[in-house]
Amino acid sequence: MSKQTISIRPNNHRVHPCQSAQKLALINVLISKNEDKKITLISTDANAMLQENIKAENVSILSDKEFITNQDLSCELLISYDLADSPQIYIARVSKATKMALVLLDPSESQKLYDVETLLGRVLKNEIVEGFEPKVQKQEKPRTSTKKMSQEEIKKVAKKRYEEKTFDKPKKEFDTPKKSFDKPKKDFKKDFKKSSDKFSDKDRKENTYKKPKKVGKKITIKARKKPSED
Repeated sequence: MSKQTISIRPNNHRVHPCQSAQKLALINVLISKNEDKKITLISTDANAMLQENIKAENVSILSDKEFITNQDLSCELLISYDLADSPQIYIARVSKATKMALVLLDPSESQKLYDVETLLGRVLKNEIVEGFEPKVQKQEKPRTSTKKMSQEEIKKVAKKRYEEKTFDKPKKEFDTPKKSFDKPKKDFKKDFKKSSDKFSDKDRKENTYKKPKKVGKKITIKARKKPSED
């Protein structure tokens, strides 16, 4: 069923947000405001509670199966007690309304409404009836952990945060050739020869080692012979 089969104007297709427990009271308010119209109250399974509590002569209470399968049925005002199991079935409901279609929406049915709006290609007008405002549930704040961290854990967390903020990456180590600081060995024999060539023969003689001269005369001592005993 496509959206082209819907004959009512977009402004007459509305959603009344309310809690599930308030739906019955809201239905009675809507019926009292539209006593001059032919109303069809529809739900997924024709809730027995609706049959017992709604006694207005201009109101028919039907299930989806009863309402959709009967091609001759139509109504001026369609009130959906709940949303159908699929968006296609809901569009089939609305196609039988000639003037207005209203939806009573509990917050838990928001996903189903989204599917309907996606199929329609537009957002339905929301209208809150005074005295039937849905309660907004407060979301509890997540509890923070009170576990104490050790100094080592604090350092790890601080380091991680620092690296994330500064994008500090470990530096790569490059293999650099080791420089040799060993001095080349000198050939001392060649150096000595070169230096010695600079001196003259006279300088060499003066600089040569001379043995010290002996002082005094050489004395020889002979041992005396012992006298013989005769």
